Amino acid sequence: MNITKKIAIVTGGASGLGRAAAELLVDHGASVVIFDMNATAGDRAVEELGADHCRYVQLDVSKGPDVEAAFQSIVEELGRVDICLNCAGIGVAAKTVDREGQPHDLDLYRKVIEVNLIGSFNVARCAAAAMAKNDPDEGNERGVIVNTASIAAFDGQMGQVAYSATKGGIVGMTLPMARDLAKQGIRVNTIAPGVMATPLMLAAPQNVQDGIVANIPFPQRLGAPAEFGQLVVHIAENSYLNGETIRLDGGVRMQPR
Repeated sequence: MNITKKIAIVTGGASGLGRAAAELLVDHGASVVIFDMNATAGDRAVEELGADHCRYVQLDVSKGPDVEAAFQSIVEELGRVDICLNCAGIGVAAKTVDREGQPHDLDLYRKVIEVNLIGSFNVARCAAAAMAKNDPDEGNERGVIVNTASIAAFDGQMGQVAYSATKGGIVGMTLPMARDLAKQGIRVNTIAPGVMATPLMLAAPQNVQDGIVANIPFPQRLGAPAEFGQLVVHIAENSYLNGETIRLDGGVRMQPR
């Protein structure tokens, strides 16, 4: 896919990995619509990326009718949706049974599922419906969806039972969704990032960061958000990438804790 003049939806695009990807998509000629709950960060992203190339919609990705309405509005205003990147998500740290013998809070588990897994599917299904109406390009492609999982889908650590379940679900739906949408010319891929230098990680104590980095084979450092963005761009541009989950982690395999 040629990204130039394409319309890209980026959930969680106001900060972190989503923000880095939004910037690179704009650099490659796309127009980006950011879905994010953080209005302050969303408005800042529009200011920094330029109102001609970026707009912001405050949106809870887990709300079906709200997401449907947002896509309808975007298609009516911009004419199409070509790229969808799902980065919105939350993380919690809680064991199945805590030190006091109490079971994992079920409402907390449900909330993580709703935002990370149901939210990703909710946006992807609406994006796919919009993309299916596009005229195909010379390669019969109508769009591409990129979901964000995590290495926790494979190497979940203690306390990540809820988070890992959501990311494993995203990995699990990648291939069947790609198969579902093959006739429409819509590709679906997933990125499973390792430990990235997001604001949240950089706020951790230096000794915590050093301990994590020590387990990464090469390069022995935190991943740069821009490297995530580069992979998003490559997936969009490489039309033979489909139904795949790609680890972006420096070769690390996480330890139990």
